[in-house]
Amino acid sequence: MIKKENFDKTSAWPFVEAKKMLRERKSFIEKKGKIILQTGYGPSGLPHIGTFGEVARTSMIVNALKHLTDLPTEIITFSDDMDGLRKVPDNVPQKELLEKNLHKPLTNVPDPFQKFNSFGEHNNEMLKKFLNNFKFKYNFKSSTSLYKSGFFNSSLQVILENYDGIMNIILPTLGKERQKTYSPFLPICPVTGHVLEIPVKNIYKEKSIIVFDNNGKDLETSIYDGNCKLQWKVDWAMRWYALDVDFEMYGKDLIESAILSTKIIKLIGKTNPSGFAYELFLDEKGEKISKSKGNGITIDQWLEYASPESLSLYMYQNPKRAKKLYKEIVSKTVDDYLDLIEKAKNQNELQLLMNPVWHVHNSLVPKENMIMSFSMLLNLVETSNADSKELLWKFVKKYKKDISEKDNPIFDNLVGYAIKYFNDVIKLKKKYKKPNGEEKKALEALVKTLDKCDDKMKPEDIQTMIYSTGKENGYTENLRDWFKLIYEVVFGDENGPRMGFFISFFGVKETKDLILNKIK
Repeated sequence: MIKKENFDKTSAWPFVEAKKMLRERKSFIEKKGKIILQTGYGPSGLPHIGTFGEVARTSMIVNALKHLTDLPTEIITFSDDMDGLRKVPDNVPQKELLEKNLHKPLTNVPDPFQKFNSFGEHNNEMLKKFLNNFKFKYNFKSSTSLYKSGFFNSSLQVILENYDGIMNIILPTLGKERQKTYSPFLPICPVTGHVLEIPVKNIYKEKSIIVFDNNGKDLETSIYDGNCKLQWKVDWAMRWYALDVDFEMYGKDLIESAILSTKIIKLIGKTNPSGFAYELFLDEKGEKISKSKGNGITIDQWLEYASPESLSLYMYQNPKRAKKLYKEIVSKTVDDYLDLIEKAKNQNELQLLMNPVWHVHNSLVPKENMIMSFSMLLNLVETSNADSKELLWKFVKKYKKDISEKDNPIFDNLVGYAIKYFNDVIKLKKKYKKPNGEEKKALEALVKTLDKCDDKMKPEDIQTMIYSTGKENGYTENLRDWFKLIYEVVFGDENGPRMGFFISFFGVKETKDLILNKIK
């Protein structure tokens, strides 16, 4: 059990944000006796990895809160599914069907996958499914449901009462043409079903009715029960107000929206939630990951190649720094994860609180001993030609007779992931170097060095002999080039495993045969 003073001292970001929220929202939280955190999702496309990141990071703050206060917490995962479909995503079937239903609320757009009642419902169910797979605790709320049920009615009336003040906040941020047509309220057209962005003619606050100018025709509608929805920035503020939100994180691209929503909620009589702006995820080209494009790596792909915990680790690390998120990132993240589990075994309490796996595992770090790195396991997949989990395990046990699947669940999962990741990602990028005359001589000298080794030698002793061979064969000045040569010839990559460890595991004779086969 970690001492309370160490929770107070730590600078791990979930604790920093949790403590900041408890300070900023102290009187509000004490009054209601509960802490409410919100994550937002726009279901205009399939859930992507950034959505997962927001829930994962918010869950890490909840974990920190549990060590700082006895008050109950709730994460609301809010789907803005009453928003109009503005464009057809690139990564869905039946694009023509969606094209015909542009501008309708997402919960009124047919499901192109033909599984649910609407495109919005389909994406909501996909969101809930993957959040459930990660065992997140959350309370899902649908914008459509809350608007249509009347839950938002009293808050919508407050927005209407403060109409002029809200216009004074928003209009200066818009261009002159947009100022002429802007309204915080968007009516749903009774004829087309579209979410309309049209100007207001008259407001009857006492009747909760607005008359809009719909291309020269009057459109009179109640603001209640889903007949209207709010523009995004006003909607965000209204949601904070109605749900009494204490904390919400958001992408850096929404900072300006958050500033305006903060002004609006203060105008209508409440204090804004504590906020946290995180940097965006980029694909391998440095472009922002998008739901509609489907670029970068998907959640499903990551989970084919590595554990949910490794993905959570990626989300924990440097949330305020833009990060590239693509398939090649996976293996490095898995190795970081394994390394951090090993480090946790010898850390004091303050160091442990700074260790990301403490947060990834909700303060219960696994005790399993790590057998080898993921990158090393990938090399074994290649050198053993293993094409099944059972076969790779047999190969591992050949050299590590005292281990079993049952006692090593993390490594057991890695064995399965490694085969899939190697075949899908690594194998396609392999470029084996054909050594020139001098390089071939150096590698032949390495084989002769290995003649003096046996499988009982310590990995460090084998490593020392490899160093010496490199120095004796023209690599005195730059041993990095010596190992780069070995890696490029043997593994088809500039980087590779620590050779002493690899050889002691793979076998001296097997390594000699491998090198000779590559330099033929």
